[in-house]
Amino acid sequence: MMAFLLSKDKGIESDVVNTKTINAKQRLSIYGDGYGYRLHDALSENYPAVHTLLGDHDFFKIAYEYIDRFPSQHFSLRFLGSKLEEFLNENYSNEPYYAEMARFEWALRKAFDATNQDPLEVKALQEIPIENWGDLQFTFHQSVSRMDLHWNTPQLWAAIDAESDPIPPEKLEYPHAWLTWRHGLINHYRSLDVDEGWALDSAMSGGSFENLCEGICEWIDEEHAPARIAGFLGNWINEGLLVNLKYD
Repeated sequence: MMAFLLSKDKGIESDVVNTKTINAKQRLSIYGDGYGYRLHDALSENYPAVHTLLGDHDFFKIAYEYIDRFPSQHFSLRFLGSKLEEFLNENYSNEPYYAEMARFEWALRKAFDATNQDPLEVKALQEIPIENWGDLQFTFHQSVSRMDLHWNTPQLWAAIDAESDPIPPEKLEYPHAWLTWRHGLINHYRSLDVDEGWALDSAMSGGSFENLCEGICEWIDEEHAPARIAGFLGNWINEGLLVNLKYD
């Protein structure tokens, strides 16, 4: 039955009997078609904005093409859409905002499904000995994602989510840094200044407080660098982005 559902293997047909009202082939198609519809629905649930941008007809079409290219490999449908950005990049290269929307929505899905972790409190910073601040490193909540977006994707998503008047996709003059995460039970997203985007990338890659202060001098003077990074840290803690601090 699994081979029939996943790859249309007809070997099982000989083991299925006809009834008075429906033959074996029709009986199997009920399950085969139903499986496809369920996968389509799962993609739509994970990517409602992509669905809206494409429209019902095109989304239905690409859903089945995607499923053929990337069959479900996990008992949970949670992971079915993990390759949709890649698929849309390959098949809709002339409309790159589709793939970017898929990337944004997958980050929101990741945030929603991330494991619960207790966020740090501000007092954790106050307990760090002054001589250890340079070596300070940061562990981020599993829900945190960082991305650079080339289109007005978050605004498009917000308009679709609010069911307000549609807005057109617009290419930005230069990429904008964005952040997605979950705090408590609520997903959040916001834009980042260029220096905060860099600092966040560096911190998530294991950069120390000293590394951050040195690197941010590309945008501000050395005297004000520690205060700028400390301000970022305070915001990250208040927003629930950080779960641990460490230093040697």
